[in-house]
Amino acid sequence: MIRVVLAGVTGWVGRALLPAIVASGDLELVAAVSRSAAGRDAGEAVGAAPLGVTIVAKLAEALATPSDVLVDYTKPDVVGRNVYEAIAAGRHVVIGTSGLGADDYAKIDQAARQNGVGVLAAGNFSITATLLKRFALEAARYVPDVEIIDYAGAAKPDTPSGTGRELAEALAAARGSATSKPVDQLGGIRETRGAAVGDGPNGGVRVHALRMPSFVLSVEAVFGADNERLVIRHDAGSSAAPYVAGTLLAIRRVGEKPGLRRGLDTLMG
Repeated sequence: MIRVVLAGVTGWVGRALLPAIVASGDLELVAAVSRSAAGRDAGEAVGAAPLGVTIVAKLAEALATPSDVLVDYTKPDVVGRNVYEAIAAGRHVVIGTSGLGADDYAKIDQAARQNGVGVLAAGNFSITATLLKRFALEAARYVPDVEIIDYAGAAKPDTPSGTGRELAEALAAARGSATSKPVDQLGGIRETRGAAVGDGPNGGVRVHALRMPSFVLSVEAVFGADNERLVIRHDAGSSAAPYVAGTLLAIRRVGEKPGLRRGLDTLMG
Protein backbone atom coordinates (compact mmCIF):
# COMPACT_ATOMS: atom_id res chain seq x y z
CA MET A 1 0.00 0.00 0.00
CA ILE A 2 1.39 3.41 -0.99
CA ARG A 3 0.66 6.01 1.67
CA VAL A 4 -0.19 9.43 0.19
CA VAL A 5 -0.14 12.98 1.52
CA LEU A 6 -2.25 15.31 -0.64
CA ALA A 7 -1.42 19.02 -0.46
CA GLY A 8 -4.06 21.23 -2.04
CA VAL A 9 -6.83 18.75 -1.28
CA THR A 10 -9.64 21.28 -1.76
CA GLY A 11 -8.26 22.69 -5.01
CA TRP A 12 -9.59 22.04 -8.51
CA VAL A 13 -7.58 18.85 -9.08
CA GLY A 14 -7.39 17.81 -5.44
CA ARG A 15 -11.16 17.52 -5.16
CA ALA A 16 -11.24 15.08 -8.08
CA LEU A 17 -8.09 13.22 -7.05
CA LEU A 18 -9.04 12.41 -3.46
CA PRO A 19 -11.97 10.07 -4.31
CA ALA A 20 -9.80 8.29 -6.88
CA ILE A 21 -7.10 7.65 -4.28
CA VAL A 22 -9.69 6.32 -1.85
CA ALA A 23 -11.26 4.08 -4.50
CA SER A 24 -7.94 2.54 -5.56
CA GLY A 25 -6.87 -0.74 -4.10
CA ASP A 26 -3.21 0.13 -3.65
CA LEU A 27 -3.17 3.75 -2.42
CA GLU A 28 -4.08 5.13 1.00
CA LEU A 29 -4.68 8.78 1.86
CA VAL A 30 -3.00 9.28 5.24
CA ALA A 31 -2.84 13.08 5.43
CA ALA A 32 -4.25 16.13 3.65
CA VAL A 33 -3.24 19.78 3.59
CA SER A 34 -5.34 22.88 2.98
CA ARG A 35 -5.01 26.10 4.92
CA SER A 36 -8.58 27.17 4.20
CA ALA A 37 -10.14 23.83 5.22
CA ALA A 38 -7.93 22.92 8.19
CA GLY A 39 -9.76 21.00 10.90
CA ARG A 40 -12.33 19.45 8.56
CA ASP A 41 -12.56 15.82 7.51
CA ALA A 42 -10.86 15.45 4.11
CA GLY A 43 -13.71 13.46 2.60
CA GLU A 44 -16.41 15.84 3.75
CA ALA A 45 -14.38 18.85 2.55
CA VAL A 46 -14.56 17.61 -1.06
CA GLY A 47 -18.17 16.45 -0.88
CA ALA A 48 -17.43 12.77 -0.31
CA ALA A 49 -17.99 10.40 2.61
CA PRO A 50 -16.00 11.01 5.80
CA LEU A 51 -12.54 9.42 5.74
CA GLY A 52 -11.31 9.94 9.26
CA VAL A 53 -8.43 12.06 7.92
CA THR A 54 -8.42 15.58 9.35
CA ILE A 55 -7.06 18.30 7.09
CA VAL A 56 -4.10 20.23 8.49
CA ALA A 57 -2.94 23.74 7.63
CA LYS A 58 0.79 23.09 7.24
CA LEU A 59 2.75 20.44 5.40
CA ALA A 60 5.00 19.85 8.42
CA GLU A 61 1.97 18.61 10.34
CA ALA A 62 1.07 16.21 7.53
CA LEU A 63 4.62 14.88 7.26
CA ALA A 64 4.51 13.92 10.93
CA THR A 65 2.30 11.03 9.77
CA PRO A 66 4.26 8.11 8.21
CA SER A 67 3.83 8.31 4.43
CA ASP A 68 5.51 7.50 1.12
CA VAL A 69 4.52 10.15 -1.43
CA LEU A 70 3.57 13.81 -1.32
CA VAL A 71 1.28 14.98 -4.12
CA ASP A 72 1.36 18.76 -4.47
CA TYR A 73 -1.49 20.60 -6.16
CA THR A 74 -1.12 23.87 -4.28
CA LYS A 75 0.02 27.27 -5.59
CA PRO A 76 3.13 28.60 -7.36
CA ASP A 77 4.29 30.58 -4.32
CA VAL A 78 4.37 27.56 -1.98
CA VAL A 79 5.12 24.52 -4.13
CA GLY A 80 8.90 24.92 -4.02
CA ARG A 81 9.00 25.10 -0.24
CA ASN A 82 6.72 22.07 0.01
CA VAL A 83 8.87 20.00 -2.32
CA TYR A 84 12.10 20.64 -0.44
CA GLU A 85 10.40 19.97 2.89
CA ALA A 86 9.08 16.62 1.65
CA ILE A 87 12.40 15.61 0.12
CA ALA A 88 14.20 16.41 3.38
CA ALA A 89 11.68 14.20 5.17
CA GLY A 90 12.48 11.30 2.83
CA ARG A 91 9.25 11.38 0.82
CA HIS A 92 8.87 10.91 -2.91
CA VAL A 93 7.09 13.85 -4.56
CA VAL A 94 4.61 14.25 -7.41
CA ILE A 95 4.42 17.90 -8.53
CA GLY A 96 1.25 19.01 -10.28
CA THR A 97 1.59 22.70 -9.41
CA SER A 98 2.93 25.13 -12.02
CA GLY A 99 5.37 27.97 -11.41
CA LEU A 100 8.71 26.16 -11.29
CA GLY A 101 11.30 26.50 -14.05
CA ALA A 102 14.40 24.71 -15.30
CA ASP A 103 16.69 26.21 -12.64
CA ASP A 104 14.28 25.20 -9.88
CA TYR A 105 14.06 21.67 -11.21
CA ALA A 106 17.84 21.32 -11.44
CA LYS A 107 18.10 22.10 -7.72
CA ILE A 108 15.21 19.78 -6.90
CA ASP A 109 16.89 16.98 -8.85
CA GLN A 110 20.08 17.45 -6.87
CA ALA A 111 18.23 17.45 -3.54
CA ALA A 112 16.22 14.36 -4.50
CA ARG A 113 19.34 12.42 -5.48
CA GLN A 114 21.10 13.39 -2.28
CA ASN A 115 18.14 12.13 -0.24
CA GLY A 116 17.51 9.03 -2.34
CA VAL A 117 13.93 9.89 -3.31
CA GLY A 118 12.10 10.25 -6.60
CA VAL A 119 10.35 13.36 -7.89
CA LEU A 120 8.03 13.46 -10.87
CA ALA A 121 6.86 16.83 -12.15
CA ALA A 122 4.52 17.48 -15.04
CA GLY A 123 3.08 20.67 -16.41
CA ASN A 124 -0.01 18.64 -17.23
CA PHE A 125 -0.97 15.13 -16.15
CA SER A 126 -3.57 14.53 -18.85
CA ILE A 127 -2.81 11.92 -21.50
CA THR A 128 -3.76 14.20 -24.42
CA ALA A 129 -1.53 17.04 -23.16
CA THR A 130 1.28 14.51 -22.88
CA LEU A 131 0.67 13.50 -26.49
CA LEU A 132 0.86 17.17 -27.52
CA LYS A 133 4.39 17.27 -26.14
CA ARG A 134 5.34 13.99 -27.80
CA PHE A 135 4.00 14.99 -31.22
CA ALA A 136 5.53 18.47 -31.01
CA LEU A 137 8.95 17.04 -30.23
CA GLU A 138 8.64 14.76 -33.25
CA ALA A 139 7.70 17.74 -35.45
CA ALA A 140 10.67 19.74 -34.12
CA ARG A 141 13.02 17.17 -35.66
CA TYR A 142 11.94 18.39 -39.08
CA VAL A 143 10.69 21.97 -38.58
CA PRO A 144 12.93 24.22 -36.45
CA ASP A 145 10.67 27.30 -36.49
CA VAL A 146 8.23 26.86 -33.62
CA GLU A 147 6.53 29.19 -31.19
CA ILE A 148 3.99 28.55 -28.45
CA ILE A 149 0.72 30.29 -27.66
CA ASP A 150 -0.38 29.69 -24.08
CA TYR A 151 -4.00 30.44 -23.17
CA ALA A 152 -5.52 30.49 -19.68
CA GLY A 153 -8.23 32.17 -17.66
CA ALA A 154 -7.93 35.77 -16.53
CA ALA A 155 -7.28 34.83 -12.90
CA LYS A 156 -4.40 32.37 -13.47
CA PRO A 157 -1.58 33.70 -11.28
CA ASP A 158 1.46 32.44 -13.19
CA THR A 159 2.64 32.78 -16.76
CA PRO A 160 3.25 30.78 -18.80
CA SER A 161 1.30 27.75 -17.64
CA GLY A 162 3.18 24.69 -16.49
CA THR A 163 2.09 22.97 -19.69
CA GLY A 164 3.44 25.75 -21.89
CA ARG A 165 6.65 26.09 -19.92
CA GLU A 166 7.46 22.39 -19.94
CA LEU A 167 6.73 22.20 -23.67
CA ALA A 168 8.90 25.22 -24.46
CA GLU A 169 11.84 23.90 -22.45
CA ALA A 170 11.60 20.50 -24.13
CA LEU A 171 11.38 22.02 -27.62
CA ALA A 172 14.29 24.37 -26.94
CA ALA A 173 16.49 21.36 -26.22
CA ALA A 174 15.36 19.48 -29.34
CA ARG A 175 14.80 21.91 -32.23
CA GLY A 176 17.19 23.24 -34.82
CA SER A 177 18.07 26.86 -35.52
CA ALA A 178 15.06 29.08 -36.27
CA THR A 179 14.99 31.33 -39.33
CA SER A 180 13.17 34.22 -37.63
CA LYS A 181 15.12 37.41 -37.07
CA PRO A 182 16.67 37.56 -33.58
CA VAL A 183 14.77 39.80 -31.19
CA ASP A 184 17.80 42.00 -30.53
CA GLN A 185 17.78 42.92 -34.23
CA LEU A 186 14.16 44.09 -34.19
CA GLY A 187 12.78 47.60 -33.89
CA GLY A 188 9.47 48.66 -32.41
CA ILE A 189 8.20 47.04 -29.20
CA ARG A 190 10.29 43.92 -28.80
CA GLU A 191 8.17 42.56 -25.96
CA THR A 192 5.43 41.76 -28.45
CA ARG A 193 7.60 38.86 -29.65
CA GLY A 194 6.93 37.05 -26.39
CA ALA A 195 9.47 35.54 -24.00
CA ALA A 196 12.23 33.07 -24.81
CA VAL A 197 11.72 29.99 -22.62
CA GLY A 198 14.21 27.16 -22.37
CA ASP A 199 17.96 26.86 -22.72
CA GLY A 200 18.71 24.86 -25.83
CA PRO A 201 21.65 24.98 -28.25
CA ASN A 202 19.63 27.30 -30.50
CA GLY A 203 18.14 29.46 -27.77
CA GLY A 204 14.77 29.44 -26.09
CA VAL A 205 11.38 28.97 -27.74
CA ARG A 206 9.23 32.08 -27.85
CA VAL A 207 6.06 31.84 -25.77
CA HIS A 208 3.08 34.19 -25.99
CA ALA A 209 0.71 34.01 -23.00
CA LEU A 210 -2.93 35.11 -23.24
CA ARG A 211 -4.94 35.54 -20.03
CA MET A 212 -8.64 36.22 -20.46
CA PRO A 213 -12.10 34.95 -19.53
CA SER A 214 -13.57 31.83 -21.19
CA PHE A 215 -10.28 29.92 -21.32
CA VAL A 216 -9.40 27.09 -18.93
CA LEU A 217 -6.07 26.06 -20.42
CA SER A 218 -5.04 25.70 -24.05
CA VAL A 219 -1.58 25.38 -25.55
CA GLU A 220 -0.60 25.62 -29.22
CA ALA A 221 2.71 24.66 -30.74
CA VAL A 222 2.85 26.53 -34.05
CA PHE A 223 5.39 25.28 -36.61
CA GLY A 224 6.22 27.24 -39.74
CA ALA A 225 7.99 26.06 -42.89
CA ASP A 226 8.19 27.43 -46.43
CA ASN A 227 4.62 27.83 -47.69
CA GLU A 228 3.08 25.65 -44.97
CA ARG A 229 2.23 25.59 -41.26
CA LEU A 230 1.48 22.96 -38.66
CA VAL A 231 -0.44 23.68 -35.46
CA ILE A 232 -0.63 21.13 -32.66
CA ARG A 233 -3.07 22.21 -29.94
CA HIS A 234 -4.39 20.91 -26.65
CA ASP A 235 -7.57 22.27 -25.03
CA ALA A 236 -8.54 21.52 -21.44
CA GLY A 237 -12.16 21.41 -20.39
CA SER A 238 -13.66 22.58 -17.12
CA SER A 239 -13.32 19.21 -15.36
CA ALA A 240 -10.21 18.03 -13.55
CA ALA A 241 -11.00 14.40 -14.40
CA PRO A 242 -8.40 14.11 -17.23
CA TYR A 243 -5.59 14.80 -14.76
CA VAL A 244 -6.54 12.09 -12.28
CA ALA A 245 -5.37 8.97 -14.13
CA GLY A 246 -1.99 10.50 -14.93
CA THR A 247 -1.47 11.59 -11.34
CA LEU A 248 -2.34 8.13 -10.03
CA LEU A 249 0.21 6.63 -12.43
CA ALA A 250 2.81 9.08 -11.17
CA ILE A 251 2.09 8.22 -7.53
CA ARG A 252 2.59 4.54 -8.25
CA ARG A 253 5.85 4.98 -10.15
CA VAL A 254 7.58 8.04 -8.71
CA GLY A 255 9.61 5.91 -6.32
CA GLU A 256 11.14 3.72 -9.03
CA LYS A 257 14.41 5.67 -9.08
CA PRO A 258 15.93 8.65 -7.27
CA GLY A 259 16.11 12.09 -8.83
CA LEU A 260 13.77 14.17 -10.94
CA ARG A 261 11.79 13.13 -13.98
CA ARG A 262 9.86 15.78 -15.90
CA GLY A 263 6.71 15.04 -17.83
CA LEU A 264 4.22 12.21 -17.76
CA ASP A 265 5.79 11.03 -21.02
CA THR A 266 8.77 9.74 -18.99
CA LEU A 267 6.44 7.00 -17.73
CA MET A 268 4.96 6.14 -21.13
CA GLY A 269 6.39 3.53 -23.45
